[in-house]
Order: sequence, then structure tokens, then C-alpha cells
Amino acid sequence: MHSPPHERSATLSIAAVERDTGLTKDTLRVWERRYGFPMPQRGGLAERAYPLEQVEKLRIIKRLMDVGHRPGRIVGLPIEALRQLSDGLGSGAQRPPDTSAMPDLHSYVELLRAHDIDGLRRQLSQAAVRLGLAWFVTEVLSPLNTLVGDAWMRGQLEIFEEHLYTESITVVLRQAIAGIPATDAQATPRVLITTVPNESHSMGLLMAEALLLLEGCKCVSLGPQTPIWDIVLAAAAQRADIVALAFTAVLTPAAVTAALTELREKLPAHVELWVGGSAPVLHRRPVAGVRALVALPQIATEVQRWRAEHAGTRAARDAGPAPG
Repeated sequence: MHSPPHERSATLSIAAVERDTGLTKDTLRVWERRYGFPMPQRGGLAERAYPLEQVEKLRIIKRLMDVGHRPGRIVGLPIEALRQLSDGLGSGAQRPPDTSAMPDLHSYVELLRAHDIDGLRRQLSQAAVRLGLAWFVTEVLSPLNTLVGDAWMRGQLEIFEEHLYTESITVVLRQAIAGIPATDAQATPRVLITTVPNESHSMGLLMAEALLLLEGCKCVSLGPQTPIWDIVLAAAAQRADIVALAFTAVLTPAAVTAALTELREKLPAHVELWVGGSAPVLHRRPVAGVRALVALPQIATEVQRWRAEHAGTRAARDAGPAPG
């Protein structure tokens, strides 16, 4: 038996592509005129319909744009070349177009030591705009957090100074997140973000949320320290596809493993459990059914994987019933 036409050549509407990739409808139309890509099919009412292979290419282009690539230089590249560029992001091989724009991380620490909090927040906000939010999170905040944490551990920063730093980062990230265009209510994957009890550090949650939103995900954040059973209830209530947790070294390895094991057992099998952070046990003793992310840039790759694995289901949903 032959498959119906809509299954043989599944397509997404322009609204679905906008929701899936984070690229606006206007951007898609401009690129179509300017670069000849994407090249949608036309339905009976002249509505644009995008083949899935074009949508995959658009996702990769969006990721590369988020780290500084200009569309005029990458939209016309074949998908194999785009994949090579994208694969380089996880290893840190790719650099922003203007490497001179990368700030000196020690300058932020000096502003903190001088208690110039207004100056610190201003410099951080300017870096976020100059570099783009994705590069700011992965190439500035992530190493800067390590630098500040080491300074505090060595007694070079007071506790109140470390708190001022955390609050400053929180303010800057929330402002940056507020500037990301809102995702459609039906966007997928739907990601529930939180930490387990006694894990109070929320900065990692905001960093992950920023990168997930840039990938066009629908995010629901519960903030830190949510009881295990409440995470399960929230995942059901919010129809979460993924539960994402952050861990620092504050919990013992046994506590981390126990929490993940319990949560994995209580969550439905179709809900993925992602974890990240600085707790070494996440990678030394992985828990079955838990996907441990090595670094923040891996978020984009994992979102692409999730969408690829669910593309058939989503395409059928968006295509609607076969014509009778």
C-alpha cells in the first residue's frame, strides 16, 4: 500500500516553521526573495509549505546566526557545510566574527571588587548586545562564573561580593531573556526547568533558559528547589516534553544520584530528563534514562536531535488529516 501524498512529502506551514525555528515569517519571506532559500511549495490557496529538509537547514542557520554568523554568508551554503560549521560550535572551534569584541573577564572581577555594581551590570549588558546572547552565555558568563567562584574559594572575594555578582548576573539575564521574541504557545519541545531540593543556585537555570528560548523552545521555569513529586506534577500539568535540571557541587554525589533515579522512575517514559552543571557525578556515574549535557552549547544540538526524532509526529500534526 502506498502512503498518502502528505506523508510522502511532509511539509510545515510558515507559522509552524516560525514556531519550530525561531525565524520570523518576515525573515523567511525576505530570504526567499533575496537568497532564493527557503523555496516553499505552494498550496491550493498559494500558502507556503516548507519541506522538512528545508526546515532542518533553517534550524542550523538559526543556530549559527545566534553565535554571530551573518545570514548573507551562510544561507546559500549547502547543508553539509552548515553542519560542519554547527558541529564546530560544541568544541569551541568556532569563534565570533569579531574576536576583538570578546571582553577581558578579569575586568568584570575588578568592577566587582571595586563595588561598582552599576558599572558591572552596564558592562555585562553591553557585552550581551555586542556578542549576541548565545555567545554571551557560553563564552562570557560560563567562564566568568568559574573565575568568580575560584576567587571566592581562595578568599579573594567576600560572601556579600559573590552575592552581588549573582544578583547582577540574574538582573542582566532576565533583561536579556525578556528581549527574546515570545515563542508560540504550541512550540516544542516544552521544557520544564528547575532544581531539586537543597540545590539553591538558580543562575544555571537562567543560562539554560536563555539558550533554550533562542532555539525556539517553550520554557516553563519553576525556579530552584522544587520537590521531586511536584516536578512530576508540574511536568504533567505543563505537558512537558523535557525536564531540565541544574546541579552544582553543593549536593553529595549520592544525593544527586538518588534524586535523579527517583525522578526518572516517576516521570513518564516519553518525558526526557536532561541534567547539566558542575557536579562531577553527572558524568562519572550517569543514571540510566538521564541525558547529561557536558556543556551549555550542547543544548542546541540536543534540541535539534529531539526535533529530528519527533519530526514525523509533528509534521503529521501540522499537516492535518489527509484529503478525503
